[in-house]
Amino acid sequence: MNRFHACATCIHYGIQKTEKGLYTYCQRLGYETKPHYQFNCWTPKPNVQKLMEKEMRKEDHHE
Repeated sequence: MNRFHACATCIHYGIQKTEKGLYTYCQRLGYETKPHYQFNCWTPKPNVQKLMEKEMRKEDHHE
């Protein structure tokens, strides 16, 4: 896995404000989750995808 892979960076990560505080969940699966959890169904948000691509290009130029 890469350092960006976490629920909080996924397009399906949702946050809802409740009486008990913030409820974080996967909008696709409907399960509660935490920002640092990792699942194989992860799809990075567009800004995260760009950061990953930028980092990969940087690494390619250092070889």
